[in-house]
Amino acid sequence: MYYFCMILLPLFFFTGCSMPAISLFPGNSSPLEEYVLEGSGKEKILVISVQGKITDRNEKSLLRSEISMVQRIVSRLRKAEKDKYIKGLILKVDSPGGSVTASDILYHEILEFRQRTGVKILAVFMNLAASGAYYISLPADRIMAHPTTICGSVGVIIIRPEVSELMQKLGIAVSVSKTGKQKDMGSPFRKTGPEEEKIFQKLAEELGTRFLGLVKKHRHPDADALRQIAEAGVFLAEDALKLGLVDEIAYLGDAVKRIQEMTGIPEDASIVCYRRREYPDDNIYNTSVQSGIGTVSLISLPLSVPAAGFYYLWPPAAQEK
Repeated sequence: MYYFCMILLPLFFFTGCSMPAISLFPGNSSPLEEYVLEGSGKEKILVISVQGKITDRNEKSLLRSEISMVQRIVSRLRKAEKDKYIKGLILKVDSPGGSVTASDILYHEILEFRQRTGVKILAVFMNLAASGAYYISLPADRIMAHPTTICGSVGVIIIRPEVSELMQKLGIAVSVSKTGKQKDMGSPFRKTGPEEEKIFQKLAEELGTRFLGLVKKHRHPDADALRQIAEAGVFLAEDALKLGLVDEIAYLGDAVKRIQEMTGIPEDASIVCYRRREYPDDNIYNTSVQSGIGTVSLISLPLSVPAAGFYYLWPPAAQEK
């Protein structure tokens, strides 16, 4: 790498403004390209990975900035919508959920995509499909889980850091001037009062009711199943099947056969994905969703605490390395 850089530097000095752009690392500015994972037929089944926390915020690291999951998935849906040969979509889900709004945006975009195109959608749960990850899977025509999948957590959580006692011990205070007694509601610098707690609980219940209502609309669980689901617990695949959260238990390889049956397309249909770089020996199990090489981190913290906000999220699984 050292010698490579030493060769490049003189070129910059001698060629001036005529120097062509050189991209060492494929970035977000590179266009999405279609890659065939298997098959050779004209009809296509698209695979889109939903991996990690669901967010509409870009992720920044030392060397690069990654686009948000919302932008990443919507860009693929837009590209697929222009291809008349895309007949089926496999959503490969492995996520603890994420923010309420980002989850709702993806739910809406996936639902609109299905309605506009008529493309059949099969959601396939891998390790985890909790909370917001389950939320965005609801528009799918069918949901499949691996035997070891954990899914559910149908509910909302409001995260509010609170450091007032620590500040008191350190002798630190924050002065606030405000209009309206609730303007600084949820401030980490003071205790939340009883009236404010009721307001937060009301917000949580309203957002949770929305989530549960969509589960009822798409999955039609009976009264007993709905009661268990409403407790916001997580379930292994067998229990999720009994509750009606998923339609079947199978492996990712079986998903290809299932989507072929759902769409009525030939067995030689091409299984494709959209990426910004090519991978050797690529296949449907490739979990890569980033636009380029891995990011570099100077410090690796054992815990990652979500920022204050409203989440369709299962917190125990939300810690990222």
